[in-house]
Amino acid sequence: MTFTEKTKMKAAIIHSAGETPAYETVKDPVPQNDQQLLLTMEAASVKNLDKLRASGKHYASYTEYPAVVGIDGVGRLDDGTRVYAQGISGMIAEKGLVRKGQYVAIPELLDSVTAAALPNAVIGAAMALLFRARMQKGDVILINGATGVTGQLAVQLAKYYGASRVIATGRNAESLEKLKALGADAVISLKQDDEAIIAAMKKLHEETPVNSVIDYLWGHPVELLLTALKGGGMSAFTPQVKLVTVGSMAGETIGLASGTLRSSAIEILGSGIGSLSQEDMKQFGSELLPELFQLAAEGKLTLETETAGLKDIAEAWNREVAPGKRLVITI
Repeated sequence: MTFTEKTKMKAAIIHSAGETPAYETVKDPVPQNDQQLLLTMEAASVKNLDKLRASGKHYASYTEYPAVVGIDGVGRLDDGTRVYAQGISGMIAEKGLVRKGQYVAIPELLDSVTAAALPNAVIGAAMALLFRARMQKGDVILINGATGVTGQLAVQLAKYYGASRVIATGRNAESLEKLKALGADAVISLKQDDEAIIAAMKKLHEETPVNSVIDYLWGHPVELLLTALKGGGMSAFTPQVKLVTVGSMAGETIGLASGTLRSSAIEILGSGIGSLSQEDMKQFGSELLPELFQLAAEGKLTLETETAGLKDIAEAWNREVAPGKRLVITI
């Protein structure tokens, strides 16, 4: 990253992998060619990816220090246009560099905090539903681990895209109740014993066969889910189910018997940057995100946030954020 010698800004800085970002002064980033633009930042969310990169445990971790943290955010171009963009430079800062033309204008009625929090959840929800599950109107969608930020959005978007029934699972009883108001037709508590969870999933699957599962948990909850969805014998034909894993909050591995797949029409897919095509990501910026920004501006999408000022980045970075909320740093 190149900085001017004359002007300096405040930013969230780390000097080595694993550090908690500190509120410090660094030189302003400077565009290096006519394809880079300077953004005056207003808000940037703190996501698991941001923390993993700062920890040094991600394949895209920082290689040069000091480093400004944050991969994306909301700010204003020189002409005053308010946009969301992924950064060339770190984005939890007073200024950031972005690529010319690779940003999304934000509707006037949508606040910058919500606009900063929404895109990551859209990638984890809308992209999984549309590009990996290939959901169709009338599908039955099960959101596994729906009480987090992205899961809550997935419930809302499944309904928006025409699901005939949305089933949601999770451990937090209060959040599960809230999901009913967001569009979930049925909820399953994952705090029950294994047999009760499997029985509840089987019952709902028999009533209205599940077309796709959007999974944010992996681990043991997916093992229970596969047990509930698998076929029952030589003469039993089973409905096709796509299981799309987006996250692994409950564990990185599962035990999977060969017979589970041989006895069922279950297809297991992943949804993430590596599994999405270049065309998918172009559509994300040109169509999906503008549409969902507008829905949020009209109050038709709910996403809860918790905020902290840039000067409080050290405390906020390690804060235990309430379930179902996204932390956003205001600048």
